[in-house]
Amino acid sequence: MGKKFSILILRNMMHLGQTRFNQFLEIEEINAKILSARLKEMEKDGLIKREIFHERPVRIEYTLTEKGEALHPVLDEMASYSTEFCAKDVFKDRKARKLEDVYGNDLSRQ
Repeated sequence: MGKKFSILILRNMMHLGQTRFNQFLEIEEINAKILSARLKEMEKDGLIKREIFHERPVRIEYTLTEKGEALHPVLDEMASYSTEFCAKDVFKDRKARKLEDVYGNDLSRQ
């Protein structure tokens, strides 16, 4: 989980409801090879599960497991800290924000 992009993938699953490979490619600087490796690692670690839908074309979705969901409050606290105290590294305008301002008032699990 400590490898580059893993937390961003989890964040996108939790807050943006992303479940598909191509959706995760929206993460800045990630490429398909790295994304594939991170998804396999997180699946092996029991943080996410991979589900194959036998349709045409075949659809694959990734969802959080109970273990992955347990990270939700931890990642929210990390995000809250970074949006408030590391704004110059996070936002183009370099202005601090509350997490609710970034993700909306409803920070409930997706």
